[in-house]
Parts: sequence; structure tokens; C-alpha cells
Amino acid sequence: MAKKNMIALILAGGQGSRLSPMTKVMAKPAVHFGGKYRIIDFALSNCSNSGIDTVGILTQFKPQALNAHIGIGTPWDLDRVHGGVAMLPPYMSEQGGDWYKGTANAVFQNLSFCDQYDPEYLLILSGDHIYKMDYREMLKQHVANDAAATIAVINVPLEEASRFGIMNTDGNGHILEFEEKPAHPKSTLASMGIYIFTYKKLKEYLIKDAEDPDSSYDFGKNIIPAMLANNETMVAHEFKGYWKDVGTIQSFWEANMDLLSTDNEVKLFDTSWKLFTQVKIRPSQYIGTNAVISDSIITEGCIVDGEVRHSILFPGCRVDKNARIVDSIIMEDCVIEGNVIVNKAIILEGSVVKASNVIGNGEKIAVIEAGTVLEPNFSGKI
Repeated sequence: MAKKNMIALILAGGQGSRLSPMTKVMAKPAVHFGGKYRIIDFALSNCSNSGIDTVGILTQFKPQALNAHIGIGTPWDLDRVHGGVAMLPPYMSEQGGDWYKGTANAVFQNLSFCDQYDPEYLLILSGDHIYKMDYREMLKQHVANDAAATIAVINVPLEEASRFGIMNTDGNGHILEFEEKPAHPKSTLASMGIYIFTYKKLKEYLIKDAEDPDSSYDFGKNIIPAMLANNETMVAHEFKGYWKDVGTIQSFWEANMDLLSTDNEVKLFDTSWKLFTQVKIRPSQYIGTNAVISDSIITEGCIVDGEVRHSILFPGCRVDKNARIVDSIIMEDCVIEGNVIVNKAIILEGSVVKASNVIGNGEKIAVIEAGTVLEPNFSGKI
């Protein structure tokens, strides 16, 4: 195969237990988001918009929904003969096989996929973050510094810095020290889990790491500290835009609600940096004579005859007359019958809320599991 300048690997095998019950039947990157999208669409669309035409998606936990969503990669212009998208689950070989033991081990197990393109650079991404980013700008910085590794970082409030891997840098952005969730952080530059490596250099470290029985086989815990210890040139690429790790129910709800903000940085409607996805064919939404809608996203196939405020309705939802939905996320094919109040809730796919119910109290987020039929007077899972 012809040599590629840079290819991407997306780590998409996480179980996402903190996002349960959304991840009961699918991996976190496959979870629906923002009306018609899935979380992994952000990383894939960033690759497409950045001109990256070869992407491997490393799967492990309940990959069926993710596999069906990605298909052959047509929406992201990744249905290519040379390159394109490839699903990369753990596999058996004549030497045996194993589950991915960590982020570094997942990449190590797929070195043969990378080798066939002989890339100069390897971009490694998480499949569960919400952001828009031009990876070409990060690559320019990597090349200009002749770096072994470039790590995307974002400034976080000092009081939150201890939750992240923190990069301590000099005045030129060179990384001097990496601290994993430090109790007393020396800076506020948090790792975004986005890396560009010079491929041949990374391959050396991955092979050595795989031979260490005491390793955690993790980029943050092992590979990055090892490269720093050997005085490799490592630089921080500071990202100024919106970025959110939707690893919890609270952060997932917040990220969806952020889409409704007037100064929303994700800009779903920005035609210069489109967000691509695989969509089902549905009819247009219908807004009835009794409907009152404000500050909301209403997607295809929805029928609304009630009140919807500051909420997102995913495809195929029905909201009957005298129903009221506020600060909520209603996922695909849900039915909200009349005289129902939904206040700060996430109602998962295919659920039916029968008439005269109250879901949520406007404070803690109420979560209703997929396919639930809620009879009248159900108070919601809070």
C-alpha cells in the first residue's frame, strides 16, 4: 500500500459504566447525542474535516451498535479502497490473543494495521469527547518542533485540575513534566487524550512497554512518562475551543444542554466544519396547533402537540397535547402522553410515559431506562 503521512486510531472500546444505563447495550462512543448524532461522530467528523482518510476504530465492549453505525464509513467520506475506516476488535493469532489491557496495549495490538500504511505520524483519539478540532494545526506544531509526541491540552479551572493528567511546560510549550491527577497541580494544562506521535518512535516504546509485566499498558501512566524520562521532545498543543468528556450522567446532560446556548461553541449548524452522521430516513417533524416550543432542538420524525422548552427531542418522538417538557433529553421513538410533566430528565430510547405522570423535579437529573413503559403516578428514577 502507498505510504500515508498521518493515520488515526480512535479508542472506542470503553465500557462507560458511569454513563449507565445508556451503556447497558452499547459502548459509550455509540451513545446517542445532540438529537441525531452519536458521541463518536465528533472524532470521526474531525478526522474527515482535517483531511484524514485512514481511521482505525478500536472496539471491545458491546460493539454491535457502533459497528452498525459506522458501517463502511460513507457519511464521513471514509468508504475508500486505500485507507478508509476499519473496525479493530481484539483478535486471536497463532501467538494467541487477549483483550485490550490498556490504551497503549490496544494500539500495540494493532501495529500491523498501522504498518501497512507506513505512516510518518499517528494520531490517537478518544471516541467519547465532544469537541470540534482541526488536527492539521496540531500536526503543524508537531512537525515544526520535530517532536516525538504532541499532546493536546486545555486550560481547566485550578480547582478541577486534580481530576486530569496535567502537563507542566516551559515558555515554548515543551512538556517538562506530566502529573497524573496531582493533589497539588503545578499548572492547569489538562491532557485531552489527543496525541500525535512520530510513528517509528512510538512503535519502539509500545514494543518495550508490552514486554514489561509490571506495566499498566497505558499512555498516561507508562508511555508518556517513559518518553519524558528519556528526554524525548514533547510539546503541548493548547486548544482554545469547547471540549467536554461526557463520562457521567451530569456531564452528558450538560453537554447536550450546551448545544442550546446562544454562544454554543460546538455550532451544529456551522457549514464550514460539518458534523457528519449515519441517519435513518424519517419524515419531517410535525408541529401541532397546540404546540409551544422554545429554545429546543426538534429532529426528524417528531410529532409535537405539547410544550417543549430548553430540551432536545431525538428522532421519532411524540409529545401529546398538554404535555410539558423542560430541560430534558428525550431520545429516539419515545412517547410522552398528555398531562405529563418532564422536568430535567433523560428518557432513553423507546420509552412511553403514560398520561398524568411527573418525571423529574428540576434538580437532580431523572433517568428513565430504554424501553420503559411508565404507568400513571410514576415518580421517576431520581
